[in-house]
Amino acid sequence: MITLGIESSCDETAIAIINDKHEILAHQLITQYKEHSIYGGVVPEIASRAHLEYMDVLLKQVLVDAKISASDIDVFCAGVGPGLIGGLIVGANMAKSLAFALNKPFIPVNHLEAHSLMPMFFNPELKFPYLLLLASGGHTQILIVHDVGNYELLGTTIDDACGECFDKVAKMLGWDYMGGKDIETFAKNGNPTAFDFPRPLLHSKDLNFSFSGLKTAVRQTIEKIGDNMTNETKADICASFQSAVCEIIEKKIKSAIKQIKNLNIKHLVVSGGVARNFAIRTVLNNIANKNGMKLFVAEPKYCSDNGVMIAFAGEQNFLHGKKSDFTITPRPRWPLEELKND
Repeated sequence: MITLGIESSCDETAIAIINDKHEILAHQLITQYKEHSIYGGVVPEIASRAHLEYMDVLLKQVLVDAKISASDIDVFCAGVGPGLIGGLIVGANMAKSLAFALNKPFIPVNHLEAHSLMPMFFNPELKFPYLLLLASGGHTQILIVHDVGNYELLGTTIDDACGECFDKVAKMLGWDYMGGKDIETFAKNGNPTAFDFPRPLLHSKDLNFSFSGLKTAVRQTIEKIGDNMTNETKADICASFQSAVCEIIEKKIKSAIKQIKNLNIKHLVVSGGVARNFAIRTVLNNIANKNGMKLFVAEPKYCSDNGVMIAFAGEQNFLHGKKSDFTITPRPRWPLEELKND
């Protein structure tokens, strides 16, 4: 079976073609960095227009790369939420049009589920159920993944997402709006104890996250330092900030493992853009090892938004009996725990 997936939920335009042997036949992605960088963040209307501009180009290229025609594709998929509504409409309409014209099924994909299942594409030994930390620019959640379309939410962020916090701190330090990677790079040369940043909700009994207070503390520190900021000070801020995030995640995941110990879950998964952070992956790997579990992560370049994850999630939903649905409309919000009812 050959599946095509389209991702257009934010500022990445991507199309991928995969087969049911977990092989990537083609994948093309355009990051809209140049369109948004001058504004310091993603502008929804500009993102939508960029998706329209790039979509046809990417479609033609993936067909060439895969050495097939559109009629050879068995299932067409697109992310239909959550995300920026304009971009979702562009991707969904493209996939629907192709599927309708070729009399093939169209499978709508939940963007969060695509992230959640992506590590399975590279690790066939990963089995349900597993404990998942979903951490991205828009979401930070702890879930039990029972099966495709069956998610149990254990904890979520009550304000900012982890990835959003990374990017905003990077912007405070003068870097690009997608500067999470810069924080990780600078943190390697910094002192993680130089600044005593808060760990919000660290000792709460629930599994929820809060990053707003941490972000505010970093901003106040940067404002206090002012013109005396040096690269060494930046490195210390990055290391201290990253250490605080790691400690928060460590405490919440340890608590989650205790909470689900009677379920005998042996696999821990981290997915989403934040999964690219080596320090966070190291913390989670240590936790997994100490608790008789194994950590699974997608290949780094497929942790961020991409077309492969949409194609794979669509394929898995199709194989699990999900029916073609041309009537579904894109939605800016679509919680994972609603999928079972859907």
